[in-house]
Amino acid sequence: MSNESTTALLHPSAALAQFAATLQYEDIPESVLDRCEDLFLDTVGSILAGSTSKPVKAMATFANQMGPNGGAAEDLVQRTKTTPYFAAMVNAASAHVAEQDDVHNGAVFHPGAVVFPPALAVAQAIGASGKEFITACVAGYEVGIRVGEFLGRSHYKIFHTTATAGNLAAATAVGRLLNLTPDKMLHAIGSAGTTAAGLWEFLRDAADAKQLHTAHAVTAGMQAAYLAQAGFTGAQRILEGAQGMGAGMSQDADASKLVDRLGVRWALSETSFKFHASCRHTHPAADALQAAMKQNGLTVDQIESVVTHVHQGAIDVLGPVTDPQTVHQSKFSMGTVLALIALNDAADLKGFDEALGNEAVTAFRDRVTMSLDQEVDGAYPQRWIGKVTVTTKDGQIFHGRVDEPKGDPGNTLSRPEIEEKVMRLGTYKNAAPASVVKTLSQKAWGLRNLSNLNGLLN
Repeated sequence: MSNESTTALLHPSAALAQFAATLQYEDIPESVLDRCEDLFLDTVGSILAGSTSKPVKAMATFANQMGPNGGAAEDLVQRTKTTPYFAAMVNAASAHVAEQDDVHNGAVFHPGAVVFPPALAVAQAIGASGKEFITACVAGYEVGIRVGEFLGRSHYKIFHTTATAGNLAAATAVGRLLNLTPDKMLHAIGSAGTTAAGLWEFLRDAADAKQLHTAHAVTAGMQAAYLAQAGFTGAQRILEGAQGMGAGMSQDADASKLVDRLGVRWALSETSFKFHASCRHTHPAADALQAAMKQNGLTVDQIESVVTHVHQGAIDVLGPVTDPQTVHQSKFSMGTVLALIALNDAADLKGFDEALGNEAVTAFRDRVTMSLDQEVDGAYPQRWIGKVTVTTKDGQIFHGRVDEPKGDPGNTLSRPEIEEKVMRLGTYKNAAPASVVKTLSQKAWGLRNLSNLNGLLN
């Protein structure tokens, strides 16, 4: 009986556990293996880019206070060795700072930040091969993305899906490396689900909680997997049960999405790269403004106002940010992002560092508004359409539109473009020498051939 046939006989939580525990490297298509290597490199670049930020430094200080000085796993932020738990914690926090880590549109979920850090830390600790690592990461992506899709739009309005579905994605990836049986994988998923948390309220205060969200998700997921290995039990229907995640954290949970074509549809391949250094909800409008300006020969001085036609999720997440007070908060300001596009033709790390207090950015930001658009909202989250209406100072009106933002699977980054992006991220604020980043790229492209993952940045 095929894996797909077997899982069809199980309830959704058990089907996910069965799939994750029995997934073999040979089951994974070549294109998915390639994409996993791409996403891994992309994530490590984001870890390096976030390594000098205040919240990551605080997380690293905490890890140093609580964890041992030495171990088998790499803390890529401090370039030290520690236990898998603390290495994963710091690396995951750092992966979610630059706002350029990957995203799955349908799940509205950033899988790389919560799958690769715990999988890398555990793989280094147990001496897993590149093939074993990739298999575990694919399992984590497939489960985490489906959980995000299951929880739906109502969940995302209040909860940060990367923090909630992230627990289960991390538990799955670690559980696969630990060779958990399907029964124990289900216990790991149950324990991970009951500790899932993460609320959007932090955006209103420019708080650092987004880094805590990923750090907590990976450590809670790792804890759940190791506890299951030791015989600890978890809820059997943590997702679809009467008092499970769907019941408690969503109004539109759809259990069919948990088992959608398991082993046939590879959700990892649907994951997008983030081209701009900002919240993904700003990207469609940023690309649409860029297109409108280029197609019509517009300059920033000609533009009087911009209306962005968006989905409700963008309003929910970006709406509270009206006067950004930190660099990170400014990445959730639609006006700031579009100002950088209009002024610099780019919304990159350097641009955001210089945006706060910049009079030209502030002036343009205050002329950008968001408007709910039925077409855009109806397509979301499967498709993230970008539409803008630009009014010039002499009263002319121009429209811009993109159906697939840069980085989406149908408009993806090539490997040379990924290398270029990772070089920018990895060398940002002297996080790592260019030579180290170049070697990292070479290792990533041959990830499946590595006998172990030790010394990733050596």
